[in-house]
Amino acid sequence: MMVKKRHDSSSEIPEVPFAAPAGTPAGVEVMSLAELRRRVPEQALARPQRPDFHHLLTLGAGRLRHVVDFEDCTLRPGCWLWVRPGQVHLWGDLTEAEGTLILFRQDVLDPATATAARVDDPHAPAVTVPVAADAEAVTLAADHLSREFGALGQLPLDVHVAALRHLLAVLLLRLSHLTTPLAGPAPEPDETYLRFRDAVERHFTVTRRVADYADMLGYSGRTLARASLAGAGLGAKEFIDRRVVLEAKRRLAHGDETAAQISDHLGFVTPSQFSKYFMQRTGSSPIDFRKAVRGRAAADASAD
Repeated sequence: MMVKKRHDSSSEIPEVPFAAPAGTPAGVEVMSLAELRRRVPEQALARPQRPDFHHLLTLGAGRLRHVVDFEDCTLRPGCWLWVRPGQVHLWGDLTEAEGTLILFRQDVLDPATATAARVDDPHAPAVTVPVAADAEAVTLAADHLSREFGALGQLPLDVHVAALRHLLAVLLLRLSHLTTPLAGPAPEPDETYLRFRDAVERHFTVTRRVADYADMLGYSGRTLARASLAGAGLGAKEFIDRRVVLEAKRRLAHGDETAAQISDHLGFVTPSQFSKYFMQRTGSSPIDFRKAVRGRAAADASAD
């Protein structure tokens, strides 16, 4: 049975749109963390953000704590952080970190590149550390992109934009196909898993039943279970539930909606059904989760 159709809420987490500086090509921007500190007030960076564009960040020196969808990441030189549109992230103290930040809208990539680079994968790890076989190639690609971004005016604008798109594509393809230390090149995701993953992303506020996704995609429930286990290491039902719980956590921690409004957005019939569902999967009620997360945030702010 499909869950209740949700209603839009006016108090969702506000998204941050891409806004390139005047005079620069739309869709891609490369800057140092020092420039980020100069341009964006510290208090603005201290607030949770849900951008509608991609963030790629690598450090050259120092360290940085960054939180992505409740995952606490500590970045050091050699690490790459990739925050995708829709993910909620929170900057840490930037004073001891130096590095390069690459911002881009997904529409600057051609569809084939976007598919091959897996830019739509909301389950990809936020942080990767290229091994020696990949690190030099990734660094060269990032350096070349940075230099081209800073060379505005040396080429006709349309040629400059084309070069930026191609160089960004090289970097993303390299990052999304890194060699793992023990297993060699990462295997390509199975098509069945990709279709299931994308369907869950589109419909998790409409249904939480594996059988509905099986009917939607033309597979058996067992096929989806096997594909999900192979692709994500989770059963199909747990995969769906984790997506629902993640969205609930995002809204509880960073938005102003009531638990009842979040329940409605996520398609639950009643707030009590949502509360029971959330409690079973997190060990906490929605309200207690919100209090705990915001209490920790206030304590961290006081410590800083």
